[in-house]
Amino acid sequence: MQNRVLVGIVMGSDSDLETMQETMKILEKFGIGYEVKIMSAHRSPQIVEEYALSAEERGLEVIIAAAGGAAHLPGMIAAWSKLPVIGVPIQTQLGGLDSLLSIVQMPSGVPVATVSVGKGGAKNSAVLAVEILGIKYPELKKKLKLYKEEMAKDVEEKNKKLKAIKSPKI
Repeated sequence: MQNRVLVGIVMGSDSDLETMQETMKILEKFGIGYEVKIMSAHRSPQIVEEYALSAEERGLEVIIAAAGGAAHLPGMIAAWSKLPVIGVPIQTQLGGLDSLLSIVQMPSGVPVATVSVGKGGAKNSAVLAVEILGIKYPELKKKLKLYKEEMAKDVEEKNKKLKAIKSPKI
C-alpha cells in the first residue's frame, strides 16, 4: 500500500492548486500516493467523464475534487464514479459560499462528502480520505490515531503556554 496511488485529486483550474497543496501535504504525511489532474466540468466534460469512469480500474479508491464558483466538478465525478468523492469548495470572491452550496446540494443517490471552504477544507479532505482508506488498510488507521493524538498534544502544549502568561486580575 505504501505510496501506491489510491487517491485522485482533481481541480477545476490551476488557480485551485495553492489550496489543494494542503491536501497533498497530508496525504504525503500518511504515505498515500495520489495523482493530480486539472479538468473542468464545463470546459472539458468528456475528460471528466473518462477520468471518473476509469478511476476504479486504475486503482483509485477515493477521489477528492475541488472547484470554485459553479463548482460542478465533484458532482459530475460522483455521477459517473462508484468511488467515494470528497468535495473541496474553493474560496471565491463570494467567500466560497457559492462553491460550498454548489457542492453540498447533491441530489439523493449521488453523494459528495463536502468539507469546509479553502485550505482548512483541503486538509480535512485528506484526513477524511485517510479515514475512508483506514477501513481497508489497518496501518493507516494506526497512523491516523497517532496523528490525532499529536494534534491533542499540540493543544495541551498551547494551553500550558497560555497558563504561563500572567493575566491581569479583574
